[in-house]
Amino acid sequence: MPGGRLTQKDRQQIALGLADNLPYAEIARRLERPTSTITREVMRNGGPTGYRADLAHRATERRTARRRPAAAQGSRQAALPHGRDPVAVAEYEEQFTTVMMQSGLTKMMARVMVSLLTADTGSLTAAELVQRLQVSPASVSKSIAFLEGQALVRRERDERRRERYVVDEDLWYQSMIASVRSLTQQVELARQGVGVLGPGTPAAVRLENVARFLDFVAESLARAAEQARDILSTKAEATADEPTADEPTEDEPTEDDTGS
Repeated sequence: MPGGRLTQKDRQQIALGLADNLPYAEIARRLERPTSTITREVMRNGGPTGYRADLAHRATERRTARRRPAAAQGSRQAALPHGRDPVAVAEYEEQFTTVMMQSGLTKMMARVMVSLLTADTGSLTAAELVQRLQVSPASVSKSIAFLEGQALVRRERDERRRERYVVDEDLWYQSMIASVRSLTQQVELARQGVGVLGPGTPAAVRLENVARFLDFVAESLARAAEQARDILSTKAEATADEPTADEPTEDEPTEDDTGS
């Protein structure tokens, strides 16, 4: 299987494959590359609908040029915890950021969110985010305000009275419930429009159909979120209650019971 970086010709073949609606695995097979390489290349350069070979190639060249001095500086810094590969971590965070941008976040909001999610502590201060992302405090503050409004982060004070931004373990549950509230408001507004525009008129019928659709989605989403939280929390509790390898169960005799 060929090694090394993707060439401009490779990227042109990827673009052609996407235009033909080929799956990533098939594009990878034709280029004799791992599927993960194609997936990462597409997701970090506009996604399957926005990928352009020439733009992707220039973007990669710019990233490579920026990475050289960063790598030289990083070699003088302490290694990442748990033996993590700095290059692999950077590429993963970049890919994660791209996916979150496709869900509607701006690049800065996505970078802040990814930083919080990938931090072992699950929380960072504004100063830590500024240092980690090399951006201004105002950029961090604006991003946090939006993410907090979407129930994606919360604030708390640590022992040094510093404000920390935290991602809770039920992060996605809170986000889903916020989405349900937004959908419910849209349902109410659509049904209000039915009365304003006149029941039975084409516009009112359209709004009523929208309301019924969104109402069904909101109810289903709320139910699924509740079920997921209950099931996953039950599994987590069961795992925590399981005895460790060094811990005897109730049915297993201890050394004192056997008299040894």
